[in-house]
Amino acid sequence: MRIFTHPLQAAHAPRDEFHNGGLTPYADVPQRLAMIRAALGPVETPPDAGMAPILAVHDAAYCQALQDVPRLWRAAGRPGDAIPYAFPVTRRRSLSPSRVDALLGAHAMDTVTPLTPETWGAAYGSSQSALAATAAVLAGERAAFALSRPPGHHAGRDYCGGYCHLNHAAVAAQAARDAGIARVAILDIDYHHGNGTQDIFWDRDDVFYASIHADPATDFPFYWGHADEIGAGEGAGATLNLPLPHGTTLAAFRRAQTQALEAIARFGPGLLVVSFGADTWEGDPISRFALTTPGYRTLAAEIAGCGWPTVIVMEGGYAVDALGHNVASFLAGF
Repeated sequence: MRIFTHPLQAAHAPRDEFHNGGLTPYADVPQRLAMIRAALGPVETPPDAGMAPILAVHDAAYCQALQDVPRLWRAAGRPGDAIPYAFPVTRRRSLSPSRVDALLGAHAMDTVTPLTPETWGAAYGSSQSALAATAAVLAGERAAFALSRPPGHHAGRDYCGGYCHLNHAAVAAQAARDAGIARVAILDIDYHHGNGTQDIFWDRDDVFYASIHADPATDFPFYWGHADEIGAGEGAGATLNLPLPHGTTLAAFRRAQTQALEAIARFGPGLLVVSFGADTWEGDPISRFALTTPGYRTLAAEIAGCGWPTVIVMEGGYAVDALGHNVASFLAGF
């Protein structure tokens, strides 16, 4: 399997996030990338496909803000990384704020996703990795892996959150559509619901989004991912959410995945994008499922058995020492 990752992905290294009422060490550390690479075979640096595929999914003003905010933050004399603290949660208007605090808050959903001068390059490189994996599959590869970091599935069209800045799975899915694949499915098996991916394709019937995740009644992102969310307009029925309780084991997860795969099969995709998070592992420090390392190979083999050309995009997973083994187990299933 061809594996793509960009050297800039390791440069994004915020020191802290504001979580549960105080500053805590940032969970998406660069070592995540290093541990996964160490467990895999050769990797390729993706070619630069430019901004057009990213702008097919993300708002241009938002992308510019990701690049500008760290500089404006420092110009305003602010110490540390840029962390938002004010959000337009009601009557959200299309404004062009002059103060960096307002600009940042207008494009963020939480306080755990700081921006640094290196954030844009890392997110951009991660999307390029997803685009290269998509191009490889479109050219005939059975499956390809985008070792993206930072992750992407919480990022919406014009907002960041959940450690995510650009939505690499959405960029991959849209690139496949633009290349002529009539119907694309996304299977999200990260511990947390991919609210950004759901938002981006919410009212579309050409991209099916299925997510298996911790119940948002108890877990981030809280406001998305409930079972009654099925899409709207032309996209009604093209979203499937399967929330699961704390302590979910492989058997229960497999039952939910079978339900998701059956729904995807009815949709009839020409290509599948898998948002894979290893934060479902039993020892993950910020999650509460109970999957084991061998279980990832089982899950992947069941996905591979469906026969769809597949782009796999890395999402979460924060038990750094076990992360490489978990990712390698999943890829072995293909």
